[in-house]
Amino acid sequence: MDPVTLILTALVAGAGAGLKGAVSSAVTDAYNGLKGLVRRKLAARPDGELVLARHEADPQVWERPLAQELTAAGASDDRDLVSAAQALMQLVDAAGSAAGKYTVVTASDHSVAAGEDVNITASGGGTAAGVIHGNVAPPGPTPPGPVQGEPHPGQ
Repeated sequence: MDPVTLILTALVAGAGAGLKGAVSSAVTDAYNGLKGLVRRKLAARPDGELVLARHEADPQVWERPLAQELTAAGASDDRDLVSAAQALMQLVDAAGSAAGKYTVVTASDHSVAAGEDVNITASGGGTAAGVIHGNVAPPGPTPPGPVQGEPHPGQ
């Protein structure tokens, strides 16, 4: 999940948990802490706090404007903000958190970051290559085939 989506998800989940009434003080504290961090992050944005307040009142309508404000404010790079959103989701959805649902996956430059499988292929006679960091379980090699546009051997 990208950081801005995680923050938006946590804000909606925290507000929704508060509406249910029987919410723990830990959830309330985590939600208020996240909201405070978001408010501070958006303080320099002309419409940031207004969009945050409107998002709290109507998340479906204001999700995209708040995502734009968070992105413009650099929320994706704010580790404290992302950690606060993850902590809230741990309280609200412990099973989803344990399953990695709220893991932040980012890529920069010409990199790929993935929480699932990645297949690297080449087309048009190109070469496919990748540098792998972390645990990998590659499948068996695939047999080579003819170059696209060239006749099969024996034809």
